[in-house]
Amino acid sequence: MVIILPLMDDFNPLNKIHKIQKIIKLFIFLSSLPEKFKKSMFFIGLALLLSTSSLHGQLLNDSTSIKLIKKGIDYVYNFQFNNADKVSAELSKLYPGHPLIYLFKGMEIYWENYPLITTSVARESFEEDMHKCIELCDKNKNPSAEAEILLTNLCARGFLLLFYTDNDLSFEVFPIATSTYQCIRKSFDFTSNYSDFYFFTGVYNYYREAYPEAHPVYKTLAFLFPTGSKVKGLKDLKTVANNSIILKAESYSFLTQIFLSFENNYQQATFYSKSLHAIYPDNPEYLGIYIKNLLLIKQYDEAEKEIGSSNTYLRNSFFQAQVTIFNGILQEKKYHDFKQAQECYLKGIKDISVFRSYGEEYAAYAYFGLSRISAINGDKDNEKTYRKLALKLADFKNIDFDE
Repeated sequence: MVIILPLMDDFNPLNKIHKIQKIIKLFIFLSSLPEKFKKSMFFIGLALLLSTSSLHGQLLNDSTSIKLIKKGIDYVYNFQFNNADKVSAELSKLYPGHPLIYLFKGMEIYWENYPLITTSVARESFEEDMHKCIELCDKNKNPSAEAEILLTNLCARGFLLLFYTDNDLSFEVFPIATSTYQCIRKSFDFTSNYSDFYFFTGVYNYYREAYPEAHPVYKTLAFLFPTGSKVKGLKDLKTVANNSIILKAESYSFLTQIFLSFENNYQQATFYSKSLHAIYPDNPEYLGIYIKNLLLIKQYDEAEKEIGSSNTYLRNSFFQAQVTIFNGILQEKKYHDFKQAQECYLKGIKDISVFRSYGEEYAAYAYFGLSRISAINGDKDNEKTYRKLALKLADFKNIDFDE
């Protein structure tokens, strides 16, 4: 869940892009800085805040707070919310009323209820915490805490935009995006002195070039913004992944998505998705990405092993729906049981539909599979119908599991 800058589909930043790409798309053209989203704006912001603590920050000016926040980050990434609650309570005692407290609470709500959709009962609390954080940041004019407050503000805005874009709430996006522009521009004043900011430069450099190449309709719009470099972008992201503890997960997540969706290098993507899952084994998003990656490189035994050894799906119905579709791929590709595969695909589509736009990428995989099975059965009409549905939902048409 990262803030980047906006590249707009149908001049609307709400096209169905994978979680991380959505946020990137929304910000890559809001100024010049950074996919539905790996991934997380909150964690990136905290990392940057930690790296800028020497800029006379308040909350992040002592080692105790830094250690506490790092611990809280790990808890939330690994879905250990009871422990994260304790960190939140301790931070509230140490720094009552600090906007970062509301950011932390909002982030916990977001991930504990993942995927957070418009009908979620937790939606109101999440929005209240993020708006409260933004309000406190906007009112704070203390120059000695500028970096800390600016980046806290940016994180809260990014999380709200992530939620709105993932749920196609365009009427909510534009007011936040518009007022966020100056915050992002201002953040560039701090990029030259801190290695953590290579994450932002890496994402901008790569997506500024890669996204218009993948979606030519945006090439004209892209000329309005400074050129980037895919080579430099990847280099910057790898630098952060290798050297930063806090931004390691976000960098691995972005690199995984880049090699999967843009570079079509599934083997290289596996290195990053496997590392990410190893660091946070109880994170269902990262596990789902790793299993998908294994299926794309035809490591069917390993994918099946990961599914069988994980209890994550028992706690997360969204991941459970993904697993149903993954099992369809296994039945089709490994066991050649097309009837069982068809049943899995149809059930997976039904189960994941309740998550709306969050589930469309996975539904596309199921429709691609149904199209292949229809072709095997000589059903040309359904072959075309299912493939058309898949292409309509797919963010990146190359990820179809056809090969």
